Amino acid sequence: MALLYERICAHVLEQLRRGALRPGDRVPSEMELAAQFAVSRITSKRALEVLREAGLVERVRGKGTFVVRRLPDLTDLTVPLRSTPRREARSIALIVPDMSEAYGLDLLNAIEERCAEYGAHLVVRRTHGRQTDEEKAVDSLVATVDGLIVFPVHGDFYNASLLRQVLDGFPVVVVDRHLSGIPVAAVHTDNVAAARALTTRLLERGHEHVAFVSPPPVNTSSIEDRLEGFRAAFADQKHGQPYELTDLRSTLPGSTTTESVRADMDTIRAFRDQRPEVTAYFACEYNLARMVDRALGGDRVVACFDSPGDSIGGPPYLHVRQNQAEMGRRAVDLLLAQLRGEPVPNLSLVPFELIDAQT
Repeated sequence: MALLYERICAHVLEQLRRGALRPGDRVPSEMELAAQFAVSRITSKRALEVLREAGLVERVRGKGTFVVRRLPDLTDLTVPLRSTPRREARSIALIVPDMSEAYGLDLLNAIEERCAEYGAHLVVRRTHGRQTDEEKAVDSLVATVDGLIVFPVHGDFYNASLLRQVLDGFPVVVVDRHLSGIPVAAVHTDNVAAARALTTRLLERGHEHVAFVSPPPVNTSSIEDRLEGFRAAFADQKHGQPYELTDLRSTLPGSTTTESVRADMDTIRAFRDQRPEVTAYFACEYNLARMVDRALGGDRVVACFDSPGDSIGGPPYLHVRQNQAEMGRRAVDLLLAQLRGEPVPNLSLVPFELIDAQT
């Protein structure tokens, strides 16, 4: 029995023989073929790749797939068509808000090393946390690279340019978070489980009143998931009181100014004065944990995600250690698998560890 993608190849080959498709004609898109043959877009994409490798069609980025101008002799061609192994990606772009020792540099190093293993060229573009810059980066890079690895910016709305590329079938992998409801491969920590474990550790150590501290979580899945895990821990333990302070903005990329930091620290102190019973603060990331610690004068327990501590001259905290290296390696592997036409999961979770503060 012919494989599904071979049925599509046989159909296109027959159209070429009958003259229904002629040199230079546009071939139906992945989406159109998937609908016509009731198959997945992965299958239709594989069919178009086999036709390309057999020298029958050419794929023009941003325009579609077309019959080659000079067709080979079709007389002896049969399905399955002969194809040559496809090269790995020559160029991959990594789009990130920013990088630091606190979070991001290990991810970048792992992606760079994995690309080197495959002989792929890596292009890095920083967006400084601005969605407009992220959109410009996506639009400019898709014409010059084979695939994108994207660390999305924090925001209330998804990047329209990125969504368009995903829906058009351009190879994309999202790291650190996922895009809810969007069919794109994502690699990140199980933030719900990690936040749940960290909060449970605080509760087990006698902190009945714990506050979760973060920027606004809307449409930033990593924060949304950490908040969900925080709440779930209290539901599991059936004791204690959760509090939430989720309107701080000064640690967002591109938002750190003297005025914004001062305003957030005033907000944290006001929260403490209103909730003196809170003995532990769970900050969603390290830089925010340092701000909370400074604002409160070190008289409350602080926990967070990712605490490099002394390596960058800052204090260590009880924290979740994310496996950035595995995240980066897996992102490259998934992107190259997409380029080979292989199916990849929409969600790939990497392990985490709970690390106690070193005093």
